[in-house]
Amino acid sequence: MGEDIFAPEAKISFQCGIVYKHCAATRLSNRKVTRMPQRNLFLFISLTTLSLLSACSKPTGGPSATSTPSPTQSSATTGRVSSVNFVKATAGESQIPAGGSADAIVRVTIQSGYHINANPASESYLRATELALQPGDGVSVGFITYPSALSKKFSFSPKPLAVYEGEAAIRVMLKAAGSAPKGPHSFPAKLSVQACDDQVCYAPGTIDLLIPVTVK
Repeated sequence: MGEDIFAPEAKISFQCGIVYKHCAATRLSNRKVTRMPQRNLFLFISLTTLSLLSACSKPTGGPSATSTPSPTQSSATTGRVSSVNFVKATAGESQIPAGGSADAIVRVTIQSGYHINANPASESYLRATELALQPGDGVSVGFITYPSALSKKFSFSPKPLAVYEGEAAIRVMLKAAGSAPKGPHSFPAKLSVQACDDQVCYAPGTIDLLIPVTVK
């Protein structure tokens, strides 16, 4: 056999063309197949025609337009952005006399162009900034004071919201019992935040930190 000189498109056109020739030949030779039941003859012709027509509808090549992901599908695979990507928190060392009290300061730094919700938050659907501390060894939390909020208007809210921007300091009043072991201690804390820009808010996140305390 020689080399196939027909392009894929030409082959398909040829296959589509022989459908009609085949049907015409079948009608001409109808007298020769009179012994075949009419129902079976109709089924044979229908199956043959469908198999040949399927070649006409087959794509000639190239990727389908539906195989390209939409922007929504592409963004869904990139993962969810968390608020902790835009916020940092650190705590300085506090010195507490046994039987006395002192303040521990947690400094929150918010990336430029973003803000976090104040405590309390302006709306119920917003997550307030909140610090949770787990002291021990005779040290306890007296109260936590959150900084004064800024009131700003954003495109996603019909009214101004109470927020923190830039840097914010959270003050924790700690008390040490008279029997508290003297020396350095380190207490775990969690800061819950929700960061937003001027258009949207991101998934709330939690920052883990340690608060160093020395009991004298």
